[in-house]
Amino acid sequence: MTLSDSAKPARDKPAAQSPAGRKSATRTDELRLVIADEIVQGRLTPGTPLEEVEIARRFGVSRTPVREAIRQLAASGLVETRAHRSALVALPSLERLRGMFDVMAELEAICAGLAALHMTSSERQALADLHEVLGELVRRGDPQRYHEQNEHFHGAIYTGSHNDYLAEITLATRARLSPFRRAQFRTLGRLALSHAEHDRVVTAILRADRTEAEAAMRGHITVVEAAYERYQGDR
Repeated sequence: MTLSDSAKPARDKPAAQSPAGRKSATRTDELRLVIADEIVQGRLTPGTPLEEVEIARRFGVSRTPVREAIRQLAASGLVETRAHRSALVALPSLERLRGMFDVMAELEAICAGLAALHMTSSERQALADLHEVLGELVRRGDPQRYHEQNEHFHGAIYTGSHNDYLAEITLATRARLSPFRRAQFRTLGRLALSHAEHDRVVTAILRADRTEAEAAMRGHITVVEAAYERYQGDR
């Protein structure tokens, strides 16, 4: 099985560093998301080789972003790399995934608790505004845009912890779990439930209630894990 020709990533504007460096990073992210979705949805099955030259030709890019995307996918357990040979599609075991989600739940709970204590008034308002945007996307039934804004929502909480190291390792762990977190939004009714879970987190942060913010966020990530497992079971 090969990558779907119809799933070509869009061309984003180059990002912040040099134009060349930014474009390469954007292409890497696009490729990583497309390939991850193909794997999680079962369109690329375990054992399928990922040929760098073929992928680069299909998406009209050099091999550099393809190689980096594959490296990042290996960190999520979606790809098995082999010396001097093509990488293979893989899926992490359920046990490993559960371990990753357990760590994610604790890291995000700490972020939410610290955000409840340390967020500035403007950061709290920005978080509330993001929550409203997500609510509108639920009403529209737009899972793709919801996922994109959901990334900003959680990122705002990491930043609001005012602990750079914590934010860094939480974001890195989130990146590893991103393909599985994205998949949960394909579960019927998941957008509305996600937004309701966010509501508990936001309410606690706005009240500066550290204990409730931690509990609400930990519960949210636990439900995300269950939603992903349900999605996999239904496929």
